[in-house]
Amino acid sequence: MIKLHDKYFKPFVSAKEIDDALQRLANEIAEDVGDEIPVFIGILNGSFMLTSDFVKKYPKTCEVTFIKLASYEGLKSTEDIQRLIGITQDLTDRTVIILEDIIDTGNTLQEVHRIFKNEKVKSLKIATLFYKPEAYKKDFKLHYVGIEIPDKFIVGYGLDYDGLGRNLPEVYQIKETQHMTNLVLFGPPGAGKGTQAEFLKEKYNLVHISTGDVFRYNMKNETALGMLAKSYIEKGGLVPDQVTIDMLNAEVEKNAGANGFIFDGFPRTNAQAEALEKLMDSKDSQINAMIALEVDDEVLVKRLLERGKTSGRKDDADETVIRNRIKVYYNETAILKDYYAAQDKYFGVDGVGSIEDITERLSTVIDKL
Repeated sequence: MIKLHDKYFKPFVSAKEIDDALQRLANEIAEDVGDEIPVFIGILNGSFMLTSDFVKKYPKTCEVTFIKLASYEGLKSTEDIQRLIGITQDLTDRTVIILEDIIDTGNTLQEVHRIFKNEKVKSLKIATLFYKPEAYKKDFKLHYVGIEIPDKFIVGYGLDYDGLGRNLPEVYQIKETQHMTNLVLFGPPGAGKGTQAEFLKEKYNLVHISTGDVFRYNMKNETALGMLAKSYIEKGGLVPDQVTIDMLNAEVEKNAGANGFIFDGFPRTNAQAEALEKLMDSKDSQINAMIALEVDDEVLVKRLLERGKTSGRKDDADETVIRNRIKVYYNETAILKDYYAAQDKYFGVDGVGSIEDITERLSTVIDKL
């Protein structure tokens, strides 16, 4: 991630992806133009890197020139296009190909067409490295497109944010920080994690995502992901992490306007924690904390044996089974404790006492995040 002025930007398009897109454009245009010698016109300031790299890849003879237009103020494309440097050569009966770094609203393109209206060129074609279809509002044809991208502000490879970032060899996308509280909630069997999740969900208006519930929903409703997960389970195999992440992603997408999420039952490994981190980063958010309820083993055993008398669950009635479940929990949690502690995101909370007292302790941690 990089910071330019007051904004943060995250990696988006690599230098290799840019290079590959330029090669495709060069080959496609060369094939269309045939034996003609085209005039490539770069639109300054943004296209100086693009134009230089493009003509190096163009396999035939060509001419190159520039015009300079100004259309951006900060993060916004303005409708007031200023022509700072115009055409300086006769282009009558020439095939002219405009090289744009990016086309979003199309306002610059409108000015380009106006400039060339009386130039008597043989043909005028538009080539752009980046294209934002969601933002494009004009009817002008785009003849060559390198990479289609979402309607989010980008910098790098000639594109700037208030003068900075043009020199970067790759492209970065603005990180629109979401003010969300995202928690990974852990607790050994019998710690009351489910109860506390319900209280925290209501208090902070969070969405509680239980991995078990998500799996059951998808399999019961025979969604594509549910059927895929079922196929692994029926063969006695483990469901791949990516399937679980895709299910969680669907749940996050369903609740895009939420204040945040409580993840319950996931992650269980470092690889899963990293995958969850990438998922939240794709939403311009992050995991704020792993909170683990801490309860003495003997207290847990006593609680679960008491619960077993009324719950009907066999694994709550056998002390040996209970102690093994607790042992498995600690083995799993120890790995994640180290992972999140390294980021100063691990918080252990005393899970002994009244429900209200425990909720208050959890709230004290969350309120400081």
